[in-house]
Amino acid sequence: MRFWPVLVLLVLAPWVGEYLLGNVPVQRLPLLPFLVPLYGCGALLVREVARRTGRGWPSIFLLATAYGVIEAGLVDQSLFNQTFEGLDQAGVTPVPWVGVSAYHAFAFLIGHTVWSIGVPIALVELWFPARRTEPWLGWFGLSVTVVVYLFGCWLIFRDLREQEGFLAAPHQLAVAAAAAVLLVALAFLLPRPRPVSPVSTLTAGNDEMASGRRLPPPWVVGVVTFVTAGLHAAASESWLGFGLDVVVVAAAAVGVARLARRPSWGDRHLLGLLAGALLTYAWLGFVLTAFYGPGDRLRLFGNVLFTLAAVLLLVVTRWVIGRRELRPAGPREGVSERQVAAHGR
Repeated sequence: MRFWPVLVLLVLAPWVGEYLLGNVPVQRLPLLPFLVPLYGCGALLVREVARRTGRGWPSIFLLATAYGVIEAGLVDQSLFNQTFEGLDQAGVTPVPWVGVSAYHAFAFLIGHTVWSIGVPIALVELWFPARRTEPWLGWFGLSVTVVVYLFGCWLIFRDLREQEGFLAAPHQLAVAAAAAVLLVALAFLLPRPRPVSPVSTLTAGNDEMASGRRLPPPWVVGVVTFVTAGLHAAASESWLGFGLDVVVVAAAAVGVARLARRPSWGDRHLLGLLAGALLTYAWLGFVLTAFYGPGDRLRLFGNVLFTLAAVLLLVVTRWVIGRRELRPAGPREGVSERQVAAHGR
């Protein structure tokens, strides 16, 4: 039971990041273990570093963005390769000297930050709530994860170097490395979240209800997330589309941060958020199949299979949350009558 969160995250990260998206078709499902070192160990490292140092989700997202910069800038170098995997980035929102497309760079980084890293971590922590904010690995396990992650980086770099025949310029690699270091530094400069006492949470929740600032239902959170993520995915390949996409993503980030700070924000709201994100990648898988493999029935069957798997994951997560809510609250989960009475005096 101790290593179940680790094993699930190792598999879930590459599955969401590549297979559910449709970037890798079902025919290549046997290659999943080869993606675990890069995606799975990368997600595990982000989570372990953040939780081991007492950091919260803002730091996790900054570390996840650093992961995205490392993968897209140094490993597969999709940030700089103008024809990466059949894409035509040349002339699309070009950034001089650095040699990147602002539109595609933003899409790559948001994809890695939110879907490859953030969504899998949040799902697994929902399944194992007792260990949500504590490390899952000891120092030996963490060291092994680092080694396997670096091996995964080398493996993907070598394979794509042979397939794409591309190597970024030294100044491009330096920019990517500096950006990753800056993001990691910012993640550690953020203050650690303060522990919240059960009594203060209870009274803040009562104040929230009295002021009328109630959270929307979880299903509304899911629908808004689904629509917002869809707007991000459908942004046009132009400077106007890039600008609107930045505004949409920034507004979504601020909105989620504000809602998540409210005392009544709970696991059901988080599940709504994850449902909107997962189902967005599910329909994007069909789009990529229409683009890369039109008429490929097996690939289309894979999209259907992966979509059903995503729905099943969400149903199981809802069931886990429901069972937890039915259990009596323990000393660390609930508020005793004595605490409430003492606070009232």
